[in-house]
Amino acid sequence: MSMQASPVKQLARKQGLSVSQPASLKSPDARQPIIEAEPDIMVVAAYGLILPQAALDIPRLGCVNIHASLLPHWRGAAPIQRAILAGDAETGVTIMRMEAGLDTGPMLMKESLPIVDADTAATLHDKLAALGARLIVNALPRLERGELPGEKQPSDGVSYAPKLDKSEATLDWRRSAAELARAVRAFNPFPGALGQINGQPIKVWRAELVAGGGAPGTVLAVGTGGIVVACGEGALRLTELQKSGGKRLSAADFLHGFCLKPGQRLTVQAD
Repeated sequence: MSMQASPVKQLARKQGLSVSQPASLKSPDARQPIIEAEPDIMVVAAYGLILPQAALDIPRLGCVNIHASLLPHWRGAAPIQRAILAGDAETGVTIMRMEAGLDTGPMLMKESLPIVDADTAATLHDKLAALGARLIVNALPRLERGELPGEKQPSDGVSYAPKLDKSEATLDWRRSAAELARAVRAFNPFPGALGQINGQPIKVWRAELVAGGGAPGTVLAVGTGGIVVACGEGALRLTELQKSGGKRLSAADFLHGFCLKPGQRLTVQAD
Protein backbone atom coordinates (compact mmCIF):
# COMPACT_ATOMS: atom_id res chain seq x y z
CA MET A 1 0.00 0.00 0.00
CA SER A 2 2.92 2.36 -0.60
CA MET A 3 3.65 4.43 -3.68
CA GLN A 4 6.11 2.82 -6.07
CA ALA A 5 7.61 3.86 -9.37
CA SER A 6 6.26 2.01 -12.40
CA PRO A 7 8.47 -0.66 -14.00
CA VAL A 8 9.10 1.72 -16.92
CA LYS A 9 10.35 4.44 -14.59
CA GLN A 10 12.49 2.00 -12.60
CA LEU A 11 14.17 0.71 -15.76
CA ALA A 12 14.68 4.23 -17.11
CA ARG A 13 16.43 5.23 -13.89
CA LYS A 14 18.58 2.09 -13.98
CA GLN A 15 19.65 2.96 -17.54
CA GLY A 16 20.37 6.58 -16.62
CA LEU A 17 17.51 7.97 -18.72
CA SER A 18 15.69 11.15 -17.81
CA VAL A 19 12.07 10.80 -16.66
CA SER A 20 9.40 13.48 -16.92
CA GLN A 21 5.95 13.01 -15.36
CA PRO A 22 3.80 16.07 -16.16
CA ALA A 23 0.17 16.00 -15.00
CA SER A 24 -0.78 17.14 -18.49
CA LEU A 25 0.87 17.97 -21.81
CA LYS A 26 -1.37 20.93 -22.55
CA SER A 27 1.12 23.62 -21.54
CA PRO A 28 4.23 24.49 -23.61
CA ASP A 29 6.43 24.06 -20.52
CA ALA A 30 5.18 20.50 -20.02
CA ARG A 31 5.97 19.66 -23.65
CA GLN A 32 9.45 21.20 -23.57
CA PRO A 33 11.30 18.02 -22.42
CA ILE A 34 9.83 16.16 -25.41
CA ILE A 35 10.88 18.92 -27.80
CA GLU A 36 14.39 18.94 -26.37
CA ALA A 37 14.69 15.16 -26.80
CA GLU A 38 14.06 15.55 -30.56
CA PRO A 39 12.24 12.18 -30.70
CA ASP A 40 11.85 10.19 -33.88
CA ILE A 41 8.65 8.67 -32.57
CA MET A 42 6.57 8.62 -29.39
CA VAL A 43 5.04 5.36 -28.11
CA VAL A 44 2.07 5.56 -25.74
CA ALA A 45 0.81 2.71 -23.58
CA ALA A 46 -1.83 2.82 -20.81
CA TYR A 47 -1.86 6.62 -20.75
CA GLY A 48 -5.11 7.90 -19.30
CA LEU A 49 -5.31 11.30 -21.02
CA ILE A 50 -5.89 12.47 -24.59
CA LEU A 51 -2.71 14.03 -25.94
CA PRO A 52 -3.12 17.52 -27.45
CA GLN A 53 -2.32 17.95 -31.11
CA ALA A 54 0.70 20.09 -30.20
CA ALA A 55 2.25 17.06 -28.49
CA LEU A 56 1.32 14.66 -31.28
CA ASP A 57 3.06 16.91 -33.81
CA ILE A 58 6.47 16.85 -32.09
CA PRO A 59 8.00 13.48 -33.14
CA ARG A 60 9.32 13.18 -36.68
CA LEU A 61 7.38 9.94 -37.28
CA GLY A 62 4.40 10.88 -35.15
CA CYS A 63 2.89 9.09 -32.15
CA VAL A 64 1.64 5.53 -31.92
CA ASN A 65 -0.47 3.86 -29.26
CA ILE A 66 -0.48 0.25 -28.03
CA HIS A 67 -4.20 -0.27 -27.44
CA ALA A 68 -5.49 -3.41 -25.71
CA SER A 69 -8.43 -4.20 -27.97
CA LEU A 70 -9.26 -5.01 -31.58
CA LEU A 71 -10.21 -1.55 -32.73
CA PRO A 72 -12.69 -0.08 -33.39
CA HIS A 73 -14.13 -2.33 -30.67
CA TRP A 74 -13.62 -1.03 -27.11
CA ARG A 75 -12.10 2.37 -27.61
CA GLY A 76 -11.37 4.07 -24.31
CA ALA A 77 -9.96 3.55 -20.84
CA ALA A 78 -10.97 0.01 -19.78
CA PRO A 79 -10.95 -2.26 -22.86
CA ILE A 80 -9.72 -5.36 -20.99
CA GLN A 81 -12.41 -5.28 -18.32
CA ARG A 82 -15.18 -4.38 -20.76
CA ALA A 83 -14.27 -7.28 -23.04
CA ILE A 84 -14.54 -9.74 -20.13
CA LEU A 85 -17.78 -8.21 -18.87
CA ALA A 86 -19.33 -8.46 -22.33
CA GLY A 87 -18.40 -12.12 -22.66
CA ASP A 88 -16.22 -11.54 -25.74
CA ALA A 89 -14.57 -14.68 -27.08
CA GLU A 90 -11.41 -12.81 -28.12
CA THR A 91 -9.55 -9.57 -27.77
CA GLY A 92 -6.12 -8.41 -28.89
CA VAL A 93 -3.80 -5.49 -29.44
CA THR A 94 -3.96 -2.74 -32.06
CA ILE A 95 -0.96 -0.57 -32.85
CA MET A 96 -2.52 2.66 -34.05
CA ARG A 97 -1.32 6.06 -35.19
CA MET A 98 -2.57 8.63 -32.73
CA GLU A 99 -4.73 11.63 -33.52
CA ALA A 100 -6.73 14.05 -31.41
CA GLY A 101 -9.78 11.74 -31.10
CA LEU A 102 -10.25 8.94 -28.55
CA ASP A 103 -8.53 5.90 -30.10
CA THR A 104 -9.77 6.84 -33.56
CA GLY A 105 -6.50 6.89 -35.52
CA PRO A 106 -5.42 4.64 -38.40
CA MET A 107 -4.54 1.05 -37.49
CA LEU A 108 -0.97 -0.02 -38.24
CA MET A 109 -0.90 -3.57 -36.88
CA LYS A 110 -3.41 -5.83 -35.14
CA GLU A 111 -3.30 -9.29 -33.58
CA SER A 112 -5.95 -11.21 -31.63
CA LEU A 113 -5.88 -13.72 -28.80
CA PRO A 114 -8.67 -15.75 -27.16
CA ILE A 115 -10.26 -14.89 -23.83
CA VAL A 116 -10.43 -18.14 -21.83
CA ASP A 117 -12.81 -18.87 -18.98
CA ALA A 118 -10.03 -18.63 -16.39
CA ASP A 119 -8.92 -15.16 -17.50
CA THR A 120 -9.19 -12.29 -15.05
CA ALA A 121 -8.42 -8.67 -15.88
CA ALA A 122 -4.98 -9.27 -14.37
CA THR A 123 -4.09 -12.37 -16.38
CA LEU A 124 -5.50 -10.94 -19.60
CA HIS A 125 -3.60 -7.70 -19.03
CA ASP A 126 -0.32 -9.62 -18.78
CA LYS A 127 -1.02 -11.59 -21.96
CA LEU A 128 -1.89 -8.41 -23.86
CA ALA A 129 1.16 -6.58 -22.48
CA ALA A 130 3.43 -9.30 -23.85
CA LEU A 131 1.60 -9.25 -27.19
CA GLY A 132 1.74 -5.45 -27.37
CA ALA A 133 5.47 -5.44 -26.62
CA ARG A 134 6.13 -7.89 -29.43
CA LEU A 135 4.02 -5.94 -31.90
CA ILE A 136 5.55 -2.54 -31.16
CA VAL A 137 9.10 -3.91 -31.46
CA ASN A 138 8.11 -5.27 -34.86
CA ALA A 139 6.33 -2.07 -35.89
CA LEU A 140 9.03 0.51 -35.12
CA PRO A 141 11.60 -0.43 -37.83
CA ARG A 142 8.78 -0.87 -40.34
CA LEU A 143 7.49 2.62 -39.54
CA GLU A 144 10.99 3.97 -40.07
CA ARG A 145 11.02 2.33 -43.50
CA GLY A 146 7.56 3.64 -44.36
CA GLU A 147 6.06 0.16 -44.59
CA LEU A 148 3.00 0.79 -42.39
CA PRO A 149 0.79 3.39 -44.07
CA GLY A 150 -2.14 2.62 -41.77
CA GLU A 151 -5.72 1.48 -42.31
CA LYS A 152 -8.69 3.68 -41.49
CA GLN A 153 -10.87 2.26 -38.74
CA PRO A 154 -14.26 1.02 -40.01
CA SER A 155 -17.39 2.79 -38.83
CA ASP A 156 -19.07 -0.54 -38.08
CA GLY A 157 -18.33 -2.24 -34.77
CA VAL A 158 -17.39 0.88 -32.83
CA SER A 159 -17.85 0.49 -29.07
CA TYR A 160 -16.51 2.35 -26.05
CA ALA A 161 -14.91 1.12 -22.84
CA PRO A 162 -15.50 3.80 -20.19
CA LYS A 163 -13.39 3.95 -17.06
CA LEU A 164 -14.45 1.55 -14.31
CA ASP A 165 -16.60 2.86 -11.49
CA LYS A 166 -16.46 1.13 -8.11
CA SER A 167 -20.26 1.05 -8.00
CA GLU A 168 -20.22 -1.38 -10.94
CA ALA A 169 -18.43 -3.99 -8.83
CA THR A 170 -21.38 -4.59 -6.47
CA LEU A 171 -22.77 -8.07 -7.04
CA ASP A 172 -26.51 -8.07 -7.70
CA TRP A 173 -27.65 -11.67 -7.26
CA ARG A 174 -30.70 -11.00 -9.42
CA ARG A 175 -28.41 -11.03 -12.45
CA SER A 176 -27.51 -14.31 -14.12
CA ALA A 177 -24.70 -16.43 -12.75
CA ALA A 178 -22.86 -16.08 -16.07
CA GLU A 179 -22.91 -12.27 -15.82
CA LEU A 180 -21.75 -12.32 -12.22
CA ALA A 181 -18.94 -14.78 -12.97
CA ARG A 182 -17.68 -12.41 -15.67
CA ALA A 183 -17.93 -9.48 -13.24
CA VAL A 184 -15.81 -11.31 -10.66
CA ARG A 185 -13.15 -11.92 -13.32
CA ALA A 186 -13.33 -8.42 -14.80
CA PHE A 187 -12.95 -6.67 -11.43
CA ASN A 188 -9.97 -8.77 -10.36
CA PRO A 189 -7.65 -7.14 -9.29
CA PHE A 190 -9.46 -3.78 -9.26
CA PRO A 191 -11.73 -2.85 -7.59
CA GLY A 192 -12.78 -6.39 -6.58
CA ALA A 193 -16.34 -7.70 -6.91
CA LEU A 194 -18.25 -6.72 -3.77
CA GLY A 195 -20.97 -8.56 -1.90
CA GLN A 196 -22.28 -8.82 1.65
CA ILE A 197 -22.40 -11.77 4.02
CA ASN A 198 -24.11 -11.38 7.40
CA GLY A 199 -24.20 -7.64 6.78
CA GLN A 200 -20.43 -7.40 6.28
CA PRO A 201 -18.85 -6.25 2.99
CA ILE A 202 -16.97 -9.09 1.31
CA LYS A 203 -14.85 -9.10 -1.83
CA VAL A 204 -15.25 -12.09 -4.11
CA TRP A 205 -12.06 -12.81 -6.05
CA ARG A 206 -12.91 -16.13 -7.70
CA ALA A 207 -16.16 -17.85 -8.57
CA GLU A 208 -17.43 -20.50 -10.97
CA LEU A 209 -20.70 -21.43 -12.59
CA VAL A 210 -22.59 -24.40 -11.12
CA ALA A 211 -26.04 -25.92 -11.48
CA GLY A 212 -28.71 -24.77 -9.07
CA GLY A 213 -31.55 -22.36 -8.55
CA GLY A 214 -33.61 -20.54 -5.97
CA ALA A 215 -34.40 -17.05 -4.77
CA PRO A 216 -31.51 -14.76 -5.82
CA GLY A 217 -28.93 -14.46 -3.06
CA THR A 218 -29.95 -17.67 -1.29
CA VAL A 219 -27.09 -19.84 -0.05
CA LEU A 220 -27.66 -23.28 -1.58
CA ALA A 221 -24.63 -25.13 -0.23
CA VAL A 222 -21.65 -24.51 2.02
CA GLY A 223 -18.52 -26.62 1.97
CA THR A 224 -14.77 -26.70 1.61
CA GLY A 225 -15.18 -26.38 -2.17
CA GLY A 226 -17.01 -23.08 -1.92
CA ILE A 227 -20.23 -21.23 -1.13
CA VAL A 228 -22.96 -21.86 -3.70
CA VAL A 229 -25.33 -18.91 -4.16
CA ALA A 230 -28.50 -18.80 -6.27
CA CYS A 231 -28.60 -16.09 -8.93
CA GLY A 232 -31.30 -14.70 -11.18
CA GLU A 233 -30.43 -17.54 -13.52
CA GLY A 234 -28.23 -20.43 -12.41
CA ALA A 235 -25.89 -20.42 -9.43
CA LEU A 236 -22.38 -19.32 -8.56
CA ARG A 237 -19.83 -21.06 -6.36
CA LEU A 238 -17.65 -18.55 -4.51
CA THR A 239 -14.18 -20.05 -4.07
CA GLU A 240 -11.94 -17.16 -2.96
CA LEU A 241 -13.14 -14.37 -0.68
CA GLN A 242 -11.82 -11.55 1.49
CA LYS A 243 -13.41 -9.76 4.39
CA SER A 244 -12.72 -6.09 5.06
CA GLY A 245 -9.18 -5.66 6.38
CA GLY A 246 -8.38 -9.34 5.88
CA LYS A 247 -6.47 -11.45 3.39
CA ARG A 248 -7.72 -13.32 0.36
CA LEU A 249 -8.75 -16.77 1.52
CA SER A 250 -10.01 -19.99 0.03
CA ALA A 251 -13.66 -20.64 0.81
CA ALA A 252 -12.66 -23.35 3.31
CA ASP A 253 -10.45 -20.96 5.29
CA PHE A 254 -12.89 -18.09 4.94
CA LEU A 255 -15.71 -20.14 6.49
CA HIS A 256 -13.72 -20.59 9.69
CA GLY A 257 -14.63 -16.98 10.50
CA PHE A 258 -18.20 -17.01 9.17
CA CYS A 259 -21.10 -19.14 10.30
CA LEU A 260 -22.95 -19.59 7.05
CA LYS A 261 -25.65 -22.18 6.40
CA PRO A 262 -27.81 -23.20 3.44
CA GLY A 263 -31.00 -21.19 3.33
CA GLN A 264 -29.45 -17.93 4.46
CA ARG A 265 -29.83 -15.08 2.02
CA LEU A 266 -27.05 -12.75 0.99
CA THR A 267 -27.82 -9.10 0.50
CA VAL A 268 -29.25 -8.23 -2.89
CA GLN A 269 -28.51 -4.75 -4.22
CA ALA A 270 -31.42 -2.35 -3.76
CA ASP A 271 -33.30 -4.74 -1.39
